[in-house]
Amino acid sequence: MRRLGLRARVSAGFAVGALLLSASMALVSYELTRRSLLDERERTAVRAAYFDAAVVRTGLDTEEPDVVEVLRSLDTGGNRRPLLHRGDDWYARTADAGLTAAIPADLQQLVQTGKPAVQRVRVNGHPTLLVGLPLAPSTSYYELTSLRELDQTLRVLALALTAVAIVVAGSGAALGWYATRHSLRPLTAVADAAQEIAAGNFSARLAATTDPDLTRLSTSFNHMVDQLSQRIARDRRFAADVSHELRSPLQTLSAAASVLARRREHLDERTATAAGLVADEITRFQQLVNDLIQLARSDQPVDRAPVDVAALARRACHARGLADTLVRTDRGAAPTWLVDERRVEQILANLVDNALRHGGGPVAVRLSRRGGTGVIEVEDGGPGVPPGDRDIIFDRFVRGRAAHSRAGGDGTGLGLAIVAEHAAAHRGRASAGARPGGGARFRVELPGALP
Repeated sequence: MRRLGLRARVSAGFAVGALLLSASMALVSYELTRRSLLDERERTAVRAAYFDAAVVRTGLDTEEPDVVEVLRSLDTGGNRRPLLHRGDDWYARTADAGLTAAIPADLQQLVQTGKPAVQRVRVNGHPTLLVGLPLAPSTSYYELTSLRELDQTLRVLALALTAVAIVVAGSGAALGWYATRHSLRPLTAVADAAQEIAAGNFSARLAATTDPDLTRLSTSFNHMVDQLSQRIARDRRFAADVSHELRSPLQTLSAAASVLARRREHLDERTATAAGLVADEITRFQQLVNDLIQLARSDQPVDRAPVDVAALARRACHARGLADTLVRTDRGAAPTWLVDERRVEQILANLVDNALRHGGGPVAVRLSRRGGTGVIEVEDGGPGVPPGDRDIIFDRFVRGRAAHSRAGGDGTGLGLAIVAEHAAAHRGRASAGARPGGGARFRVELPGALP
């Protein structure tokens, strides 16, 4: 399961916190309001029941009282319904409609013992407050006050508080999103600067900030980049200086090896073999020095200009005795790309050489586009690239070991490193993968190469 990002987690935390707080406040408010309204309604109903009971007691204090007329004389409105239990009979102003069945037996016994009682019951599915008062040893007065209106009021209050809690939770999430957007902006700047540096732009720096909490971050980051760029510059200068220093003795050795090569027929077999090995190693050493010089120059700015990349690819194939038909251009890819001609020519040459040395020769050189990104793919029919090495195949040391083991030492192992450097200079990337049907596919993406 994919983990939520920091911004989403912080926003969710704000939302949950706001929801818990608003829900707690809503529950407390609802409970306090409910108790207050119920207590007030109960006090009002009890006072009204005592008053009506006094009226009924007075009406019954005659020789032959008309109980129904006495009950009808009560001003109970539409919410209160009186009942009278006298002897074994029940009396009401209208038809019973299940009122007597709603009076609990325990409450009746309590009232008959001479004690008043109050209880909430349900009559026909509606909440009702029941008040029972003793009038005489065999006479009890009951009054049922409907709480339906109060119940509806509480329902509306509950819905309103629930809506408020949801709105507050949504506002908390929005506040969290807004807060994280501004609080994470420095991290976004760090990520952008790091991406620029990874692409080879060592001039990227964090802007100075007035926030004292972020000053140390920007200062430390910029200092780290300064140290990194200085170290890389020293490494490049060292590689360039060493390479230039090696060129003169290598030229001398190459001249001497060429003299030995021309006189191989005058040498004995063992000496001739040794001379051939020396000449081969000198050639490989010269190639290594040239590759190191290319790497040392890879920090130079990219000089973008309109370039016919297809013509460069055909030229690279022709220079190595390969057919021009290996170069295939997708219909949607323009022949002219906005790239650094020297770098792209080196990319094509090194990829084709890599296929020749380690893959049995290229089977296709494809040029395509993905939006504004130009894509170069060189496919070979060789043994392919192990999956574990695909993410690091352009590392010079890994590739150096692979080149030595797969081709008996042919190649310096720096050719693909130069490809990766030139791709990074264009703010692109280089990758290796499997070719459908067998072999390897080396891919270079150059953003901004196509209009």
